[in-house]
Amino acid sequence: MVKLVKATLSDIPAMQEMVLAEVKDGVILERNSDEVATNIRSYVLAKIENKLVGYVALHIHSSRLAEIRSLIVLNNYRGQNIGKKIVEFALEEARELNVSEEVLVLTYLPDFFIKMNFVEISKESIPEHKIWADCIKCIHFPICNEISLVYKLAQH
Repeated sequence: MVKLVKATLSDIPAMQEMVLAEVKDGVILERNSDEVATNIRSYVLAKIENKLVGYVALHIHSSRLAEIRSLIVLNNYRGQNIGKKIVEFALEEARELNVSEEVLVLTYLPDFFIKMNFVEISKESIPEHKIWADCIKCIHFPICNEISLVYKLAQH
């Protein structure tokens, strides 16, 4: 059974190990351990019998916009709705924090998010501070194949 828990600083080494291949492939943006520590309150972990099997971060950009970041589920555990559960947890957290409008995601797997009622938007509509703060660090910048989608909090 999957248990969702907030991350702690002692989880960082396992979290970093989990994303090594995806970071190398440019699927997930590299975040050093200090950056993860600074944002540790943003992360929710999926654990099965105390083993880390996935996680996601909910990053707050403003009172109206949050972002789903670094979603990962170990290969052996994919297809078991773990990703869906942790994204739903993040969306509920956005509501509890009173994010007023939407949750953004940049992804190479848009179908997963579309099934969860995210809607594709043009990258040009993403706030500029997001592009300069994160995208410029990406190995694919400025040629980006990620799809941008938003979840409208007010409609759900």
